Amino acid sequence: MTGMASISVVTPTLHRPKEVLGLFHNLSQQTVLPSEIILVDGADHTERATEKAVISTAPVLPYRCRHMRHSGGTAIQRNVGIDAASGDFIAFVDDDIRLEPDFFEVMMEAFWQDGKSRVGGMAGYITNAYLDPSKSSRWQWYRRLRLFTTYEPGQYDFGTGSPINRYLQPPHTGLRKIDFMGAGCAVWRKAVFENGLRFSRFFTGYGILEDAHLALRAGRDWMLLENGRARCVHLKSPVARTRGREHAKTAALNHRYVFVDIVPNRTWTQEFRFWRLQFFDLFRFFIHALRHEGREDWLSVLGKLEGIIAAFRLRHDSNRHEEGTVRAGPLDSHACPVDGGLP
Repeated sequence: MTGMASISVVTPTLHRPKEVLGLFHNLSQQTVLPSEIILVDGADHTERATEKAVISTAPVLPYRCRHMRHSGGTAIQRNVGIDAASGDFIAFVDDDIRLEPDFFEVMMEAFWQDGKSRVGGMAGYITNAYLDPSKSSRWQWYRRLRLFTTYEPGQYDFGTGSPINRYLQPPHTGLRKIDFMGAGCAVWRKAVFENGLRFSRFFTGYGILEDAHLALRAGRDWMLLENGRARCVHLKSPVARTRGREHAKTAALNHRYVFVDIVPNRTWTQEFRFWRLQFFDLFRFFIHALRHEGREDWLSVLGKLEGIIAAFRLRHDSNRHEEGTVRAGPLDSHACPVDGGLP
């Protein structure tokens, strides 16, 4: 299978020509090469830095490179890439991710061992993202107050409406079953998307939580795994990052959207646990701002409050959309980090 299956890499990008060139080089070092990379550029047509980088580099790459333009944020850009992909597998790789040389080889070996094709997607392990819960006051308080019903990294807490941060998982060399995964270094069977599954348009704009939502929906029919041997590093490019207020605002809104869509029939206990967590995080933001007294810290408090208000306004849509069952009010619907908030 490793010699026959083809891999299409889909990468959304925005104003990051340097990172894109680094990714091209990184992919060229893979022991199992992708058949193509589909680079979906969100920049305006007048901004040609990334396009020029592609034109100058593509002829010497050991795989096909396709540069496409489409705005709307990472969720929409990845959807464009999915539609254009020709490979048997689709790998979502962000432009500031650097894969270890055997990343695709390790992934393909694991898929090959899945003789019944039950595994739909597999996430890699980001070696520089590990968060030790014993050193995180936030997660210590979460446990102390029993805010979650599970603390297993990569699981979705259906009782509280929150994904448990995958980065809490220490380094390992096995295959772990998970409920959700990111889209920075993940490989999916193309068959997962053949029934029309795509990233929700709710997450138009800068997005991260849309990947957890997609995985939870795919997980209804497919098994999802984290491959501890498929490793990579996240360089965390500062280009096009959003500020604290926007992150804080959208954290509550997007977590609410996922909860309402994935768990449409919720109990009063689930509702209580969800809102308790949101208000605890608002309190945590407030204490942090009091201690540090920075302008951005207070803006994060404001953003969190705005997000809670927006989450309250989130409602069921009487007409079911292909990407979900809920809709938001007029506030912006940008996505937030899965673990969104302060460390």
